[in-house]
Amino acid sequence: MEPDPLSQLRDIHLPEPGGFWPPAPGWWLLALLAIIAVALLVAWLIHRRQRNRWLRSARQELAQLADQTTRDNHWYRELNSLLKRCARHRYPERRPDALSGEAWQAFLLETGALSGDDASLLKAMSDAVWQPRPNCDGDAALTLARAWLRRQSC
Repeated sequence: MEPDPLSQLRDIHLPEPGGFWPPAPGWWLLALLAIIAVALLVAWLIHRRQRNRWLRSARQELAQLADQTTRDNHWYRELNSLLKRCARHRYPERRPDALSGEAWQAFLLETGALSGDDASLLKAMSDAVWQPRPNCDGDAALTLARAWLRRQSC
């Protein structure tokens, strides 16, 4: 009698699982895209930080003005000068450094998205430069300048 051919078969053996290295081409592509995305994000952050360097400098100068105790016409001239330098840097095409009076106040209202209630304070700030004894509230002027600077980041 012939032996049973089924008894001569061996058990099924699964192939050895593949290692994790080298990854499939799809993983290489995903890694490349992730590296490019991270590089672009870092470049954008560096560019944004350099572009807003003037804003950090302006905030430091505003803090120095806030530390001064005398709020005379020279102090208001410095505050106005700081705002004009910032406006010239942020909006060079509109030539804000050439503005004065009501045009300067309207420019600050427009570019800072300030409310109409701030118009009287802006007028008092710009008039305080020429008055021997300014009648403008210095703390309110600082608050307004900080609010305007906060809205100027690129």
